[in-house]
Amino acid sequence: MRKIFFTTLLVSLASLSGCNQRANTYFEKRLAFPDLLTSDQKVKLSAYVIPTQSQYEWQQIELAAFIHFGMNTFTGKEWGDGTEDPALFNPTDFDADQWVSTLQKAGFKMVILTVKHHDGFCLWPTRTTSHSVASSPWRNGFGDVVKEVKEACDRHNMRFGVYLSPWDRNAESYGDSPRYNAMFAQQLGELLTNYGEIHEVWFDGTHGDEHDSKVQRYDWTHFYQVVDSLQPKAVKAIMGNDVRWVGNEEGLGRETEWSVTPLQPDINDAIINENIRLGISPTAEDLGSSRLIAEAKTVYWYPSEVDVSIRPGWFYHPEEDQAVKTLPQLVDIYFQSVGMNSVLLLNIPPDKRGRLHETDTERLKQFGNYITQTFENEKLTNGNIEWKARTGASREYNVIPGETINTVMLQEDIRKGQRVEEFVVEGWINDEWVELVKGTTIGYKRLLRFDDVSVPKLRVTISETRDIANIFKVGAYHAPHLSEGTDTYHSAK
Repeated sequence: MRKIFFTTLLVSLASLSGCNQRANTYFEKRLAFPDLLTSDQKVKLSAYVIPTQSQYEWQQIELAAFIHFGMNTFTGKEWGDGTEDPALFNPTDFDADQWVSTLQKAGFKMVILTVKHHDGFCLWPTRTTSHSVASSPWRNGFGDVVKEVKEACDRHNMRFGVYLSPWDRNAESYGDSPRYNAMFAQQLGELLTNYGEIHEVWFDGTHGDEHDSKVQRYDWTHFYQVVDSLQPKAVKAIMGNDVRWVGNEEGLGRETEWSVTPLQPDINDAIINENIRLGISPTAEDLGSSRLIAEAKTVYWYPSEVDVSIRPGWFYHPEEDQAVKTLPQLVDIYFQSVGMNSVLLLNIPPDKRGRLHETDTERLKQFGNYITQTFENEKLTNGNIEWKARTGASREYNVIPGETINTVMLQEDIRKGQRVEEFVVEGWINDEWVELVKGTTIGYKRLLRFDDVSVPKLRVTISETRDIANIFKVGAYHAPHLSEGTDTYHSAK
């Protein structure tokens, strides 16, 4: 099998070198390099690594909502210790439809619910532990948060994902690796069997409290098998190998964000050692440069997800009602996440009633209106024409006469790889081309802002690309101006 793959790879490389795009040879999700390839050959081949269909559909979501709700909502903590009385969990006006309809109207496409946080309290009536909603007074012990949220998502045509913490401070078996792994796999099985289609499974980082003496070795191979067998279309995130953590919780993507990277989650010794050899981790600044690709043995399609909370904490705390992020902050986060080749996972925590707080819902409405107004008003007449661009190639785009712009969008067709390393956008001003903005990577979507300008046309130049770039769309827009003191926003519609 290895010989066949090796031969196929060499034939593919020869084809790519000889006729480039006509070869249509792609490597889905993973590509291992034979030892004899040169650095240039490895970089060129990395341009043909593409997402799976599930990864591609995940990228198109752009906006997902994190819902941190559970025992910590009622104790005021961020990390519970697992000794909490289940009787504390008792939302007085639980309304999953209020959550989901609010998010759907604001432009979100998926909800990810923290079905079990580090305290081990489960939001569904699991058979694995009594530390769950079944032991609470809510719904007289017959409630199921997971069920109600999933049904609300189905009603509002929203995708649904689950966050299941591997670290469990309540489980008696935690630290007895075989026993705990079996319980965790059973929890996964319940979640992925009883609630219909699940689109994302979010495995948080697995290190626990530094003072915790229990050492748990997770059976990631088995956990992956459970997900893949029960929900084959779901992406596995963070400690999963389909979607990676951007490396911070501040809503910031990288200026140069590659989806093709040698990085993989630290799930076994071989991966850990390779990540160490390359000097990479989720927080590394460089995860996909040509230099790094040249040193790598294997590359993966492993795109970035940016998680950040609308409040200082991840769970609801009433003292933070006046600390909800402002509209300018949320817009900046959008441009630095979705606009930097990532998916934004914005946390909005329900309160003790079981509702999204009024301050949060108003801010989400403002945010949704702003994004909609900005990007539904396209200022180019010919930006939807696909373009195959070699290094140094340029294309001109016509701006609707009389329009003012301050934002451009570029997209690659990532179903044919991510390839652009540098680009420049210019405007035709006083009979000459003047640089408006420039950038490095594009990927699924790149957004860049600049000062207001009225120009008859734009020119995009692909300064450097790893192979023929497949430019899917170029757009120009006018984003309304905001100052940090702006607390409200009203659509001009």
